[in-house]
Amino acid sequence: MIRYFKDIFVSVWSVLVGMVVTFRHLFIPAVTIQYPDVKLKLPERARNRLYVNIDDCIGCDQCSNACPVDCIEIETVKSLPTEDLGMTSTGQKKRLWVTKFDIDIAKCCYCGLCVPPCPTECIKMTDVYEFSEFDRHNLIFNYSALTPARAEQVKTKTAAYEKDQAAKKAAAAAAAASAKVAQSSSTGSPPTSPLPKPPGGDSTSS
Repeated sequence: MIRYFKDIFVSVWSVLVGMVVTFRHLFIPAVTIQYPDVKLKLPERARNRLYVNIDDCIGCDQCSNACPVDCIEIETVKSLPTEDLGMTSTGQKKRLWVTKFDIDIAKCCYCGLCVPPCPTECIKMTDVYEFSEFDRHNLIFNYSALTPARAEQVKTKTAAYEKDQAAKKAAAAAAAASAKVAQSSSTGSPPTSPLPKPPGGDSTSS
């Protein structure tokens, strides 16, 4: 009988202790942040969505190489000698067209390893953390300053220039070979070629 009433007392006492805690919080001001109307201030070094200042990008691909999850995809095209792409804010001359600079934020692990290798400091992590999307393809951010049509035009122009340079180089080599043959014909001697070395090195037998 004593044990029976003791169990009842312990049960009631446990309920009262819990209710005391509950009633105590009824008179304490709420500390819940009313998000999204109220937002906490993030630390200065918060690592969230990446941002790229494409005007300072030289297409060195160092950020892509440092990324452990391969969320950065870069494509570049060499500029022509007649083209001036300008300078970066750090004073480096731009020699490559950045035809593609995509970052898949859905893959990003926010490690920040892509930021230190950048020689022009054009890529950085921001405090922007609200970028939810219903379609994951919308999480691929394109930072290239070129439109797809313009990028294709740059690729075609560069390919044509390289083809023309290769043709000129081949023509110059053929002209040099023809001139050598003509010179040999005019002297009446066939074109000479270096004799192969005898076996055993430069030593000769008497």
